[in-house]
Amino acid sequence: MGLLYRTIALGAALGVCAWLAVPCGAQQAAPAPGSVTGVHQVIGMTGIKEHAKGSLTVDGGNLLFSTSKSKATVAITSLQDVVTGNDSQRAIHGTLGALTMLAPYGGGRFLSLFRSKLDTLTIQYADASGAVHGAIFTLPVGKADELKKQLVAQGAHTSIPMEEEKKAPDAKPAGGTGGKP
Repeated sequence: MGLLYRTIALGAALGVCAWLAVPCGAQQAAPAPGSVTGVHQVIGMTGIKEHAKGSLTVDGGNLLFSTSKSKATVAITSLQDVVTGNDSQRAIHGTLGALTMLAPYGGGRFLSLFRSKLDTLTIQYADASGAVHGAIFTLPVGKADELKKQLVAQGAHTSIPMEEEKKAPDAKPAGGTGGKP
């Protein structure tokens, strides 16, 4: 019986040591200001594979897209156009996601419940030789407009004004009386 108690005690001691060795959810470093994580590059950055996942950072006059394997940098002053948008993507992937295309007419409303929202960021830029390139990114919801503001503030151009610029105060008619005699 003494051997049984020693075996149980040793097992309990090893269990406690293993439990203490498990990481306790250490805090991750907060992303740098001007950095967005969870970004997918759909297409366009030179030297980066299509559909790569990484982070976009605005730093030192450059827009940097970095993945675990590679990095691409574009000077913000070479950005000729920055456009943002809202979109959605399938939340169900794989075979089940493909089968949802076979839903009968009218099933779209139900299937729309299984979509996740995302923001898009499209840039057009010129490289050192003057060649024009474009890149499309998908970002977490609410991040594209913040990034666009930072880029425009540092010298990027945009063909579509920022949201605040679009909202002009209501102007009164030029007659002052609003058309009354």
